[in-house]
Amino acid sequence: MTKDLTTSSVSRQNILNNHYALEKVELHLALGGITWRDERVFTKAKVAQLLQVDIRTIERYLEQNREELTKNGYRILKGEEFKRFKEYVSDIYVGDILKTPILGVFSFRAVLNLAMLMTESQRAKIIRSKILDIVLDVMAQKSGGHTKYINQREEDYLPASYKEYSYRQEFTNALDFYLDMGKYKYARYTDKIYKIVFLENAKEYKRILDLEKKDRLRDTLYLEVLNIIASIENGIAQDMKKEFEKLGRKLTPKELDKLFEKTEENPYLKPMIEDARVKMASRDMCFRDALHEKLENYIQSVPKSDFDKFLGETSKSLEERLSNPETLAVLKRLKDR
Repeated sequence: MTKDLTTSSVSRQNILNNHYALEKVELHLALGGITWRDERVFTKAKVAQLLQVDIRTIERYLEQNREELTKNGYRILKGEEFKRFKEYVSDIYVGDILKTPILGVFSFRAVLNLAMLMTESQRAKIIRSKILDIVLDVMAQKSGGHTKYINQREEDYLPASYKEYSYRQEFTNALDFYLDMGKYKYARYTDKIYKIVFLENAKEYKRILDLEKKDRLRDTLYLEVLNIIASIENGIAQDMKKEFEKLGRKLTPKELDKLFEKTEENPYLKPMIEDARVKMASRDMCFRDALHEKLENYIQSVPKSDFDKFLGETSKSLEERLSNPETLAVLKRLKDR
């Protein structure tokens, strides 16, 4: 959450997509508004009052950021819908609203969106500060205070981790059997896989996530990243075996490097690699406040579904999952495959 909300559209959208935090924000701020069709809505006049600015300032921000604000709930009431709205508010609201042909209204999310954009309002600045505090509290509460391993809270993490572990063994066995090189080969070619997938070696990754020496890097990877790593490990292992049988001898490092170059250029893997980069860069920025500079161009806002995966009812700690008989049964099937 170190990004300035007034300048970072990704950080704004990450907050607005986090409905767990927004529920707390709505209760805490108690901004009022009008209940219309089971939703709290706010007129421009009301928003100007809340943010302590004039309506012209609101209109200027609307003109400059209409697409973003519309995506987050700003809309125009007109026709039959506006007619019914005017009938609904006529007994509780008096003003120019009853004389206009159309009316722009903000949802609660759109009001927060505007507060995160606005730089000249002290009231907006206070709201931004409260939002950030609540988001951090909710994130810590929902994740059990361990965002380092928030990846492990996803429902399908354990099976993906176990499968990757199996392919990892096949890959290291292939290095043993088919490569003529000393023990340094394990670290070297593991780093080559990491660079193919997320452009960083192990040392760089651990620094970015502030991992300790005893922390296992792969314990922090999202399942999409684990899956593509497993695919590459399996593919390289099979390619090494074929080359070994073809040559009748172990491969040299130079020959193995060529297999890696071929894998990196594989068009079938490219979509999976791109997806893994987007997921890792975006989620680490949102959930771990970690910036992968080499993946900065891949950062997007995290969708609502990801908050459910890592903070919702289906998310559980690794300890909770290991105590589930169904999960253990899945792992046993994977072991026996």
